[in-house]
Amino acid sequence: MFEILGDANSVALIGLLGGIVLGLAARIGRFCTLGAIEDCLYANDDRRLRMWAVAIGVAVIGSHAAMAFEWFDPSGTRYLAQTWNPIGSVIGGLMFGYGMAISGNCGYGALARLGGGDLRSFVIVLIIGLSAYAVMSGPLAHMRIWVFPVEMDLSETQSLSFLAERLTSIPAEFVGLLTGAALVVFAMASRRFRSSPSQALWGGAVGLAIVSGWVGTYWVATHGFDGETAQTHTFAAPLGDTMLYLMTASGTTLSFAVGSVSGVLIGAFLGSWSKGHFRWEACEDPRELKRQMVGAAIMGPGAVIAVGCSVGQGISAFSLLAYSAPVTFAAIFAGAALGLRQLVTGLPFVAGR
Repeated sequence: MFEILGDANSVALIGLLGGIVLGLAARIGRFCTLGAIEDCLYANDDRRLRMWAVAIGVAVIGSHAAMAFEWFDPSGTRYLAQTWNPIGSVIGGLMFGYGMAISGNCGYGALARLGGGDLRSFVIVLIIGLSAYAVMSGPLAHMRIWVFPVEMDLSETQSLSFLAERLTSIPAEFVGLLTGAALVVFAMASRRFRSSPSQALWGGAVGLAIVSGWVGTYWVATHGFDGETAQTHTFAAPLGDTMLYLMTASGTTLSFAVGSVSGVLIGAFLGSWSKGHFRWEACEDPRELKRQMVGAAIMGPGAVIAVGCSVGQGISAFSLLAYSAPVTFAAIFAGAALGLRQLVTGLPFVAGR
């Protein structure tokens, strides 16, 4: 495989395949972070939140099963190797959630809508990628590191399942399997949710897409020659990575991020086309576009500070039971609730007055 594709192209292909599944889940299965929160708060419908719980549960089970079979070692991933900064998780999560509500989509959701022909989402995607890079490695990077120091600690894996192993001697893999199973059981406990089996199936597909990223890239990292790292799907900095690749492809190589972003676009297009939903849309109200641009500009830095977006922390980090995942996800929920409340009450900033 490596002789034909090479390491970089191999991880890009893995990202592409998983991204297609994620794109299909968004367009056909209506898998959406903001939509799930909005349904729960304003429609008294928690089915899409339970769909998210299935995705997390399957991802936790799959990732820890892969650890048990030695198909994946999470210790070197950025979610577990980087010392957890609780303040960064809370502030970054609040920023991301608020920006997501104000813009009407997260990075993943914007990609899915762009794949369905929504040109407004193209602007959101660009601004998330640019703003994330400005804070990650651009002119605001030094300030970010000063306010939110980045420290690596490989001596203690930053995971709840590994913490349980240290405290009780119960294997981390077993703790992860039990936790994932509990999440799936919780999700399926609702009769209303069980009456929509397609939602559970798409939630499971999302979880498996996350696991495929971990296992596939780890296999390339351990069998290849170019020093690739184990990674999986997230959608903030990878948007900037993809933009950078499009501008410098002659001097750079493909990456998992580029494959993942491209896959979501392809999957979203296929999903919207198959349901007859594809159509070109543009923004007719400049005040609405201004609001969406501001929200996107808040989301990018928020994701960098929190070390992940609604998918990166909400599922990928959760799949490893990283310390940061539940705190960041709760902060994203709270930030989104605040932003949605602002939209509902029609405060001046949102209304564009």
